Amino acid sequence: MTRNHDIIAAHYAASDRGDIDGMLAPLAADARWTEMAGFPYAGTYIGPDEVRAGVFERIGAEWDGYTAAITDLVDGGDTIVGLGTYSGTNRATGRFFEARVAHVWRLADGKVVAFEQFTDTALVRDAVQ
Repeated sequence: MTRNHDIIAAHYAASDRGDIDGMLAPLAADARWTEMAGFPYAGTYIGPDEVRAGVFERIGAEWDGYTAAITDLVDGGDTIVGLGTYSGTNRATGRFFEARVAHVWRLADGKVVAFEQFTDTALVRDAVQ
């Protein structure tokens, strides 16, 4: 396991604890965080503050029991891939969803410089409509 693997594993451990500051800690000031087109928070956010406001705070406000259960981390050195399952219940509709997910992390000098999410956005869309 590389140091980068450990950095991303710590991000997911913080997620499991509901620790947003811990989740954001490895992001570089200019990290590019991309949520997939079709996802409720689609777009690219630059830096930890935009990720907090545009993704994590919105998830917390709009979902009950939302989890990103990452079961596998593939260590590619400067690129780490997380594989797992999203799930949660949308507060507005009361609908539950579960969808497989892949996260691609790119790191440089011990900091996340880019993140990209891949998931079945139709399953999420169905839960919010």
